[in-house]
Amino acid sequence: MPPSEPPPARPRPATGQRRIDRPGLFGLVVCILIALVALTADMIRPHDPARIDVAHRLEGPSATHWLGTDHLGRDTASRIITGTRTAMGVALLSIGIAVIAGTALGLMAGYGPRWLGTGLLLVLDTISSLPMIMFALAVLTLLGPGLWTLVGTIAFFTVPGYARLVRSQTMALRDSPFIQAERSMGAGPLRILFVHMLPNVIGPLLVVMTMDIPVVIGLEAGLSFLGIGIQPPTPSWGSMLNDGFVFIRNTPLLVLFSGLPIMVATLAFTFLGEALRERLDPSARRI
Repeated sequence: MPPSEPPPARPRPATGQRRIDRPGLFGLVVCILIALVALTADMIRPHDPARIDVAHRLEGPSATHWLGTDHLGRDTASRIITGTRTAMGVALLSIGIAVIAGTALGLMAGYGPRWLGTGLLLVLDTISSLPMIMFALAVLTLLGPGLWTLVGTIAFFTVPGYARLVRSQTMALRDSPFIQAERSMGAGPLRILFVHMLPNVIGPLLVVMTMDIPVVIGLEAGLSFLGIGIQPPTPSWGSMLNDGFVFIRNTPLLVLFSGLPIMVATLAFTFLGEALRERLDPSARRI
């Protein structure tokens, strides 16, 4: 009997074909949903998140209150939906301010004279060496809790990371052939920085921004949990989590429903950031 032939090998995908990054796709879909919920919170929430109804306090899920109510009878689903807008607003505001300031400082430190880069680097390292949580607690205690105090504190500590990233990218490009060609043709520093260097920095910045969003969401939730972040009656995932822990013996559902959005948002933005890093950085792609 002739020996059996081995089964034919499966054809390999073409070089330009890439497999679907399922965690990255999951992260993209969930991040889009989170953004849509934040943008349309006033239209899709079933009840007023600040409406107190003590007669129906600490109720379980029902047709009227999808996720139950808290200790004041406020609708949990409506507060989570509105808290999504609060979390995303704080994250985007603080990261946006930090990116603008960090990009400007990084470009100056990387392309300017050596003494300027050394001085800016010293200041950035000093800020990075401060204990973030302790400093945030001190600032928010002295200035009083509030949205802009929280945003400014987070942005202040986030600037050094973006500035150092932009500085390293700028220093790697400043002596490249196409930059030298631009200088030889009489291009000024501003044109070189904003037309030629800045577009090459956007990719790494986008990855770091995506990774920083869950960090800021967690920080805002933690400070609100301690009572020095977003103040009532504005709903926040952190303050809802605090209320849930206070009344956890009455019902554990409030803790579960308040902590779940933080966990889902963290996973989604982390997966999306990893997918962007692999897409924009060829050396980081999985084989």
